[in-house]
Amino acid sequence: MAEYAALKSATKARRSQVPRKERSSTNISLRVSEQTRDLIDSAAAVVGKSRTEFMLESARQQAVGILLDQRLFQLDDENFEAFAQALDNPPPANAELKALMRRTPLWEK
Repeated sequence: MAEYAALKSATKARRSQVPRKERSSTNISLRVSEQTRDLIDSAAAVVGKSRTEFMLESARQQAVGILLDQRLFQLDDENFEAFAQALDNPPPANAELKALMRRTPLWEK
């Protein structure tokens, strides 16, 4: 119980240091097992963060990593040349590609 009170007090102190304009306006609610919550709380305490700070930072890092993994890739010179050649000289569009390009993208549905 004392640990909870100390954590709550530290969280309040940190919260008061955040400028008003940087505070969030959207909620994310999660239901987790008590074991998962305790695990997250333990890890957050080790790095000196509140549960919310720890979860947000972890989720943001994971999201950025996933998105970069989908958008960023590195090639050596030889593979870059092959990639550039493929982009500069695409094969002619076949029926399947034309049909695919006529479809409404999932993000627009």
